[in-house]
Amino acid sequence: MRGLTRVFRMGEVEIHALRGVDLDLYAGEFVVLLGASGSGKSTLLNILGGLDRVTSGEVRYRGEDLGSADEAALTRYRRRHVGFVFQFYNLIASLTARENVAIVTEIADDPMDPAEALALVGLAERLDHFPAQLSGGEQQRVAIARAIAKNPAILLCDEPTGALDSATGVRVLEVLDDINRRLGTTTVIITHNAVIAGMADRVMRLSDGRIVETQANPRRAAPRELHW
Repeated sequence: MRGLTRVFRMGEVEIHALRGVDLDLYAGEFVVLLGASGSGKSTLLNILGGLDRVTSGEVRYRGEDLGSADEAALTRYRRRHVGFVFQFYNLIASLTARENVAIVTEIADDPMDPAEALALVGLAERLDHFPAQLSGGEQQRVAIARAIAKNPAILLCDEPTGALDSATGVRVLEVLDDINRRLGTTTVIITHNAVIAGMADRVMRLSDGRIVETQANPRRAAPRELHW
């Protein structure tokens, strides 16, 4: 990202969600975005995921210009490269864990077997359980399995522990950390859970639409290949 801005207009009022953001992300990196409500975190994540468009500036992924891409190109980008995990699990109540994951694998180019994805998040014994038969933490792990089942290069998580108690939230974050290490999936997480900072390669703080601080974690190996 270079000089990225995002302005929302509400009548005659302009809301500057992002103000000149410069950012490089790397293959296999684990990044945490922190900041108060309204700091621009979710807007930044949505642009990374091709869910929102820039107002000005440049966004490139492996040479592809996402900033000027049309809706069809953004849909292909999301389908082929990006997995999403949100605060609320968005599982289909009438489908089992395996079937909820299979929905994504049916449209992916090179998917995992749903059972393999669920095993990676520690739910090998819960394949045929319905969401109502699972705890909140287990439902979020099904959502993570669904996101990784299409073998995405990038995993974007918006407050994945926001609806969970602290202990369960830590377990979910540990699952995301494990996925990052095992699969090498570039992972970007918005969270208020301080535990995750020790797991990340970099922690970035946003304020008023700008990245105001970046802290690297020397305990994790530095990534090599530039992703964005």
